[in-house]
Amino acid sequence: MRHKPDILALNDRIIRCRRCPRLREHCERVSAEKTARYRDLAYWGKPVANLLPPGPGKAEGPGLLIVGLAPGAHGANRTGRMFTGDRSGDFLYLAMHQAGLCNQPTSTDRDDGLTLIDTAITSACHCAPPGNRPTACELDRCSGFLDQTFDALANLKVVLSLGRIAHRSVLGLYRKRGHVQRLNQCPFAHGAVFRFDAAPALLCSYHPSQQNTFTGRLTPAMLLDVLSKARELIAHRRGCDGV
Repeated sequence: MRHKPDILALNDRIIRCRRCPRLREHCERVSAEKTARYRDLAYWGKPVANLLPPGPGKAEGPGLLIVGLAPGAHGANRTGRMFTGDRSGDFLYLAMHQAGLCNQPTSTDRDDGLTLIDTAITSACHCAPPGNRPTACELDRCSGFLDQTFDALANLKVVLSLGRIAHRSVLGLYRKRGHVQRLNQCPFAHGAVFRFDAAPALLCSYHPSQQNTFTGRLTPAMLLDVLSKARELIAHRRGCDGV
């Protein structure tokens, strides 16, 4: 049986991590230089920890884990909270609120009163990368945090990967644990669902980046549909498990 790590201690280790010099230099430089619209605000500038619902130590734990790519340079890297303070977060939290997965439709800063409902949020890379593109080595160094997050949230029923890179990171973990044999066994496609006997179901969505939302590749209705599907899967899995 795998050891269940303490999720708050894990978050502390994430925040203190300095394994990737390129990423740390980039985050610190962005935090010092800022951008004009946020020039009077202090930036977080450190790795961004997992975002958890209230009472993360409770036995039942969240049923859904959302996995994104990485903090935005002027979003989570500024605010210190996943998907907070940029348009990707605006798009995601509005849909989550409509799906009953958080208490409010906006997320502007760490003290805005946002509360997740039966959901935790993490990312494949916990530092903002230049050009939103972490290298394969950087993703590999961060993969241990995803591994430990899975162990800490032991009652997950569904994992939602936002975008191909997050999907591949989750599949890498599933392959390591013997749930899949090959990464191409579960090809990424928006709305695709993959079910496993001994692992949370895996659900895919396009990432709510401006590139996708401004072009209409991902619409509010499409994201809401995926989140609603996640809730249905959680309810079904809990019914089957008797939980």
